[in-house]
Amino acid sequence: MLELNIENPDELVLVAHALSTDLRVNIIQLLNTKKLNINEIADALQIPVSTAASNVKILEKARLIETELLPATRGAMKVCTRTYNDIHIILNSQFYHVLPDKNCYEIEMPIGYFTNCQVSPTCGMANTEKMIIQEDSPAGFFHPDRFSAQIIWFRKGFVDYRFPLELPKGVKIQSVQFSFEICSEAPNYDNNWPSDISFWVNGVDVGIWTSPGDFGGRKGKLNPEWWQETSTQFGLLKTLVVDGAMTAIDNVQVSSVNLHQLALGNSSFIDLRLGVKDDATHKGGINLFGDKFGDYEQGIVMKVFYTV
Repeated sequence: MLELNIENPDELVLVAHALSTDLRVNIIQLLNTKKLNINEIADALQIPVSTAASNVKILEKARLIETELLPATRGAMKVCTRTYNDIHIILNSQFYHVLPDKNCYEIEMPIGYFTNCQVSPTCGMANTEKMIIQEDSPAGFFHPDRFSAQIIWFRKGFVDYRFPLELPKGVKIQSVQFSFEICSEAPNYDNNWPSDISFWVNGVDVGIWTSPGDFGGRKGKLNPEWWQETSTQFGLLKTLVVDGAMTAIDNVQVSSVNLHQLALGNSSFIDLRLGVKDDATHKGGINLFGDKFGDYEQGIVMKVFYTV
């Protein structure tokens, strides 16, 4: 499923534009059952090949279809495949925009500052200049250079983060929120590669989100020049919220776990774990992005909203 959010208007507009004509919708319909090359699309819709090619390019840019060059009788042909079965669009602003800033405690954690981990290959990490450790070396995750990491990936396991919690005395917490850029982990990249990613807050399993893929096909907006185009490029910006009633991801409920169950009390910190369980249906791994990789200029941001 392709997830779109009003907080990322550029992607939303790109997809809306790609679906704004009958012709491009017809191309998507043609690709519902099989792959087709540009000439086959043009023949089926009785349009010039040049028209088919230009419209395919728009759909490809919006990540609604994928194309690959395959050998043909003369040279190569571009073969098209549809990427998503569903599109989920969130148009309302996130909850944290509604509350006054004076009642929000916010802190950003660099992704390399995890306090513990247990990972399985494929795995690795890189910063803006180079690969930090030997690829597929779980032991390397404890190398001191991890603190400079801007992208971390692993197929199974978890990473833990501990956030300091410094609130005024006597306040009442209303919600705890974490936002991060994340996607699945496939060989190279695969836009259709689901992964069941689990989240724990203060040791409590709060829910699962299924990432639709490991995204590539275009360069991540923040990625350094040396990062190969055949590798993972960007993720989705997700917001995990635990309030007095439930846990939600991007305003969609994922469990009935609430603040009371987190036992925050007078705690001076909050723990966050991200991982893929051994018994997950889709063991598709995790890519986690820092503020200089992917599309979003942030690490893991925690916001705690409270009333005095």
